[in-house]
Amino acid sequence: MTTENTEKNMNQENTATDNAAQATVEETAVEAAETLTPEQKLQEELAQEKDKFLRLFAEFENYKRRTAKERIDLFKTANQEVLQALLPVIDDFDRALIEIKKSEDDILLKGVELIYDKFTSTLTSKGLEMVSVQAGDVFDADYAEAITQIPSPTPELKGKIVDVIEKGYKLGDKIIRFPKVIVGN
Repeated sequence: MTTENTEKNMNQENTATDNAAQATVEETAVEAAETLTPEQKLQEELAQEKDKFLRLFAEFENYKRRTAKERIDLFKTANQEVLQALLPVIDDFDRALIEIKKSEDDILLKGVELIYDKFTSTLTSKGLEMVSVQAGDVFDADYAEAITQIPSPTPELKGKIVDVIEKGYKLGDKIIRFPKVIVGN
């Protein structure tokens, strides 16, 4: 039994020696950190300042991108509101052209058509486009609004657009007013 006790004591002493050695290494590292030369301290401070600068610079770049995107979205939204306000004017022009054609006054018709063409080309240059929906097209709820359904006059028009009541318009890829249509049942 004395041999076993001796081995246990030796293992405990080795463990204690290892722990003491590890503690000494850690203390030496702490002391070394405390006893940095002024040059090393300055280099460490410089590295910290560089890190702060890089983080601040990245944050500023993100801020610039975000504000630029918000500004573009604001311009699109402001433009959209103005164009939506002008859509009833386009509708009035369309109705006026139909009535003027009935009157057979060619000079008046040419004058109104010139104004209408200039007005629509200006709106087109600002990004406004008409949604192309015609009678006979298959009805798609993603691109048109059905205001009513009627019995289809012919079997071919079943589930298709029978008449377009009001034109639709889109600004870029976004539809700002859906065309109002009648669908055959």
